[in-house]
Amino acid sequence: MGRRWIGVLMGCALLSACAGRPEGVLIPTNQSAPGASTVDVMVATTRAPSQSPGVLFSGERGERPKLTEISVSIPPDSQRQVGHVQWPKRLPPNPEREFATVSVTPMEGDSEARRWLTEHLPKSRRVMVFVHGFNNRYEDAVYRFAQIVHDSKADAAPVLFTWPSRASIFDYAYDKESTNYSRDALEDLLRSIARERNVGEITVMAHSMGSWLTVEALRQMAIRDGHVATKITNVILASPDLDVDVFGKQWSEMGEHRPRFTLFVSRDDRALSLSRRISGNVDRLGQIDPTAEPYRTEFEKAGITVIDLTALKGGDRLNHGKFAESPEVVRLIGTRLVQGQTITDSQVGLGDRLGAIALGTAQTVGGVAGAAVSAPIAVFDPVTRRSYDEHLNRVGRALENTVGTATGQ
Repeated sequence: MGRRWIGVLMGCALLSACAGRPEGVLIPTNQSAPGASTVDVMVATTRAPSQSPGVLFSGERGERPKLTEISVSIPPDSQRQVGHVQWPKRLPPNPEREFATVSVTPMEGDSEARRWLTEHLPKSRRVMVFVHGFNNRYEDAVYRFAQIVHDSKADAAPVLFTWPSRASIFDYAYDKESTNYSRDALEDLLRSIARERNVGEITVMAHSMGSWLTVEALRQMAIRDGHVATKITNVILASPDLDVDVFGKQWSEMGEHRPRFTLFVSRDDRALSLSRRISGNVDRLGQIDPTAEPYRTEFEKAGITVIDLTALKGGDRLNHGKFAESPEVVRLIGTRLVQGQTITDSQVGLGDRLGAIALGTAQTVGGVAGAAVSAPIAVFDPVTRRSYDEHLNRVGRALENTVGTATGQ
């Protein structure tokens, strides 16, 4: 796979890892700060319980799934930056400036899960299930999802599914097998939520290696039941660490009645570059160029929306977590995608157009330049493609007319 890439990944991972974090951040503090927000999450896991207080679950595989209700305090907006998790520097945490665990309540049986759903379902009756990626501890997944829920303002009951990751860059193979180990449990969780009478719609969002687990669970559900549960309406794959050929097979095996899929991709994702080398140099789904063939045509035929974040500056050195770290993207998830809206370039106004925000020039240099700078980060779906091509054609004609006028022709 090349020593250079191993060195790059190790260096970046070490620089952005949990060095200096105290162990045991999930020890409840039973307090928050004035102006702080609290996010209540139901956490399902296939991890083995940990003997360390405040860790709760390790990176090893458990015998059966466990459920826990966890409340996380998030500092007042004036004390934090959207898209970031403010990890405690020491324990107990300072809830005025840091994330803090307010309460941890083990849940026993389906009846308590149903009770939690009943109490936390909003009027929209939506549920949002998040599946984390490679190299994540239990507390990493809990705090990251709490941040996403808070910053996205998603109108949905938040459910986290966390699988056994050893949180080590050297355990890629173990983590991958752990996703396979967890397929049935995620499938059962999604089916159980879908069966709840009060639940209206379910959005499943997965990051990185969690995308493999998610798509496999949905594929299994379709094979067992003849279709994916109809309440699972939206699937969001962020930086999916998925072989594109395998994804094509999984997609076809889900049958005709699939959920709506949205992909967040970025060609500068360095974590997926290494994964590609490890995996036989086959393109990873999260690193493709959606404007290039055959992807452009295939995504259009499938009706899959692809949001290219390549031009967006990442918050980590690996460029692997843009979906959660960009204020604009995380809000797009909560205000549009979780609500089931089809995202098209014509629907994203210039003020919140990702390309304009990323490059910072579209609003000041006019519509012609706006089209050009938005191209690297445009939204690609069947509707957008037509309106986008028409827009570029109009831009081209306008440029011709302008040049002709300027030269007197």
